[in-house]
Amino acid sequence: MVKALFSKQDDSANSRAALPQPSLGFESFRSMDRMLAAATGQATGGLSPAALALAYIDWAMHLAAAPGKRMELAWKGMEKASRLVAHTAAATLRPDMPSCIEPLPGDSRFEAEEWKTPPFCFLAQAFLLQQQWWHNVTNEVPGVTPHDEHVVSFMTRQILDVFSPSNSPFTNPEVIAETMRSGGTNFLTGYQNWLEDVQRTALRQPPVGAEEFEVGRNLAVTPGEVVYRNELMELIQYRPATDEVAAEPILIVPAWIMKYYILDLSPENSLIRYLVEQGFTVFCISWRNPEAKDRDLGLDDYRRLGVMAALDAVNAVVPGRKVHATGYCLGGTLLSIAAALMAHADDDRLASFTLLAAQTDFSEPGELGLFIDHSQMHFLDGIMWNRGYLSADQMAGAFQMLRTNDLVWSRHVHDYLMGNRESMFDLMAWNADSTRMPYRMHSEYLRRLYLDNELAEGSYLVEGRPAAVQNIRAPMFVVSTERDHVAPWPSVYKIHYLSDADVTFVLTSGGHNAGIVSEPGHRGRRYRIAYKRYDDLCRTPEEWLEAAERKDGSWWISWVEWLLQHSDEQRVAPPAMGAAKKGYRPLGEAPGTYVLAR
Repeated sequence: MVKALFSKQDDSANSRAALPQPSLGFESFRSMDRMLAAATGQATGGLSPAALALAYIDWAMHLAAAPGKRMELAWKGMEKASRLVAHTAAATLRPDMPSCIEPLPGDSRFEAEEWKTPPFCFLAQAFLLQQQWWHNVTNEVPGVTPHDEHVVSFMTRQILDVFSPSNSPFTNPEVIAETMRSGGTNFLTGYQNWLEDVQRTALRQPPVGAEEFEVGRNLAVTPGEVVYRNELMELIQYRPATDEVAAEPILIVPAWIMKYYILDLSPENSLIRYLVEQGFTVFCISWRNPEAKDRDLGLDDYRRLGVMAALDAVNAVVPGRKVHATGYCLGGTLLSIAAALMAHADDDRLASFTLLAAQTDFSEPGELGLFIDHSQMHFLDGIMWNRGYLSADQMAGAFQMLRTNDLVWSRHVHDYLMGNRESMFDLMAWNADSTRMPYRMHSEYLRRLYLDNELAEGSYLVEGRPAAVQNIRAPMFVVSTERDHVAPWPSVYKIHYLSDADVTFVLTSGGHNAGIVSEPGHRGRRYRIAYKRYDDLCRTPEEWLEAAERKDGSWWISWVEWLLQHSDEQRVAPPAMGAAKKGYRPLGEAPGTYVLAR
């Protein structure tokens, strides 16, 4: 009987083996879905129509089922209309009458003096009141999923911005004044500017003025040598600028979605040059720009071939010393994963741990999270699967949507309606020098970090080992920025809830990039800073904001002081460039070759 049972099982197994392999057959069906998503993405700019439709249906159905909310909106609409009428009547008699509504922080569309005179001040006030009312319409509708609410509110704001009076030549007093002054030649010049931009975009050329900035000539010119290279990155060691240096070197891990020289722009605002001049031995990773053949590079490949390979090289060049590890943006998230796995393996090579605008908890990723849900992920997967990577223009489009007033409409007004070209500067030139991301890696980090938040929840496993941030014991210096659309500072602040280490937290003025590139002497810079011991009670972000010490100037100064506090007191002679006997001989001068790839 037992023999018969096994015989039947064998027959069943043989019959299953004779069938077509499900994975092969089903993969061809999946390919059809991916190809359709890729084709649709060309027309939608990479946005999922299904995700937008579902969000608006969720909002509309719940609004229709909420008579109380609709009555509230009707009341607020009449109240705002009354405010506008009363303000208009009073301002007609008293031109110095204060505005009845102020723009949101960061909204500079109506700052010019021309907007303070009738009738333009009334247009601006009417638009801002309408914008506020639509915010009420799209928010706090009972029953709407929070993610859908944020999507609807964001997209509605984008539509409203199209009809802002600042964007029309007939209702923008600055454009009207320029037209009268120039006799209309501003429109001719603006049309020429538009044609030139369209041509450069079609030919995939950099924006006007970017040719004045060249990597290796006036960007990324801090002297150094490439001391290690593999298929994913080059490691640059910078030449010392002082006779003695701190014993512990610094290793910088930038994000792979950007060229590393955001931290080595012009000599006057280069963070890397500043560190070298302060007496540190600095190493920095320069990621290779991936191609279609790199589609299967995963997040762990970046950890192994990037962070860990670089750390091994630094230890070879500066033996017997711990390392000040620093990660920027997603490079900081990757460094957090690597450091957590090192801690789990009792690898204590880190002297300190610095995160620059980097998240470890993605439960509240800010407006960037609006583009990340399961429907959008299916859509992105199809686009990336077709190409093998996420293209630079798609990433640029997503970031432009987050800041349309700054990156789209202000350019529309300044370059095309006013006819004035905005002068190119180093940060803008760097921003135009964008990179790609491999299909597998981009899909993995969006799903595992953004969608599933595995790192914060302690479920992120690598080769069966947990990457638990709680295991990191090295003291932390964490920098966030006030106007960060990519890594909002309350999200970055959540490192306090995950870490059992000492944390020095900084909130600096500026955005995701400009807040980090904040050199000493930069006018108007300020920051807040506070220290938390591992056994202190956690504060909420609001409580921290009230308690933190406010300082004027650059946070770079406080960071250098902190690094020195966590370094050996005794200065040492600078190490040699590379370690030829250990296989890390210099391979060429900085900035290397990978950063030049388009």
